[in-house]
Amino acid sequence: MQKVLILGAGMVVKPIVTYLLEKKYHVTVASRTKSKAEEMIAGFSNGTAVGWTVEQTEELEKMIQEHDLTVSLLPWVYHIMVAEKCIQYKKNMVTTSYVKPEMKALHQQAIDAGIIILNELGLDPGIDHMGAMRIIDHVHNKGGKIEEFYSICGALPAPEAADNPFKYKFSWSPKGVVMAGNNDGKYLRHGKTVEVPTEDLFKNPLSVDFPEVGKLEIYPNRDSMPYIELYGIPETKTMMRGTFRHPGWCESIDAMKALKLITTDTYDFTGKTYADMIAMLIGETTGENIQSKVADFLNIKEDAYAIKAMEWLGLFENTPMNRQKDTPFEITSDLMIEKMELGREERDMVAMQHIFLASYPDGKKEVIKSSMLDFGTLATDTAVARTVALPAAVGVEMILSGDIAEKGVHIPVIPGIYNPILDKLEDMNIRMVEEFGLPESENIK
Repeated sequence: MQKVLILGAGMVVKPIVTYLLEKKYHVTVASRTKSKAEEMIAGFSNGTAVGWTVEQTEELEKMIQEHDLTVSLLPWVYHIMVAEKCIQYKKNMVTTSYVKPEMKALHQQAIDAGIIILNELGLDPGIDHMGAMRIIDHVHNKGGKIEEFYSICGALPAPEAADNPFKYKFSWSPKGVVMAGNNDGKYLRHGKTVEVPTEDLFKNPLSVDFPEVGKLEIYPNRDSMPYIELYGIPETKTMMRGTFRHPGWCESIDAMKALKLITTDTYDFTGKTYADMIAMLIGETTGENIQSKVADFLNIKEDAYAIKAMEWLGLFENTPMNRQKDTPFEITSDLMIEKMELGREERDMVAMQHIFLASYPDGKKEVIKSSMLDFGTLATDTAVARTVALPAAVGVEMILSGDIAEKGVHIPVIPGIYNPILDKLEDMNIRMVEEFGLPESENIK
């Protein structure tokens, strides 16, 4: 029986554990909290739970040696340590995280060890790469060019569960979702490079009408420029990666950013209420009539949507925060987590869409759309857990069966990797629905 070591037992890990156990692999789940690992293997005789922390390097080496493949679902900062051990003991490795330069630098060492370190094999990054490359290779194989490319993804509550002013509920890494609001954006659109400073990230979102969902807004997702080379489309005049949100999120978070509510700067909030914190951040002396003061500061009406959203969250209340030295980010994100967690019976969803404008030697042009919509619940597996973990699970299976023969540090942008993984995901009802031959009016405006 082939043996797989899974490091970590976080919110997206369970589907990969269940998949591999049901496929009769022996699966060891190593986690700081052993009880979490035990829950994941419950009912399977071919599972083992281990209590382990990243400081226990000798135990890690022993576990890697005893298994055929290691999946690191730890925070990304630990992947390099794991990768170096996998190279040392000539064991294959899979992650769902972005490839950092330090990981890329291990490419030749991995080749020399005769192993593959397959990264970015989740949702975004992961399914986005694979769905994109299947279309790009199809167009290029017909002699065509990619004129424009938009790649958008969002992990969201299903429409019926988007019932608060932010139209959002957390089904994964809550702090990470809020912290991502502090990123800058950069992309290429219609031949011009657009740089979006963090203070403007949520201003003027684009929008699409997503099948079965309705209107979704789009804000830029970090730096899109490297994907021109990564996807092999130097000819494109547009390359934009974006994040989907229900209408309401961008307007509300934009106002909160202007109030410095998600900054990581430290302040002394001893004895302060939530209203006092807001007053402090906008240069007012007291938290009295704070709603009116915030509206004046933002130059918006007192009954504006963003004001109502912040009021609902509790940011204008004269309730003691019971904080001392702390950051507005920690306080605000804690409030959001308290009020915006997905209920066990509520559905989350993952929406992904690629939109291409392709041109061909005979002068014809077409818009191509490739869309994925997946639903889940906390009571089963969330959509975000399924779509992050199952691509990695299929990749593990294919490496162990010899169907993926490449060596070195890779991401899933070559046909020998992305085609069979996408095909297997379709068997689990995770599919990119592709529409060809659409008119140019179907492109993002």
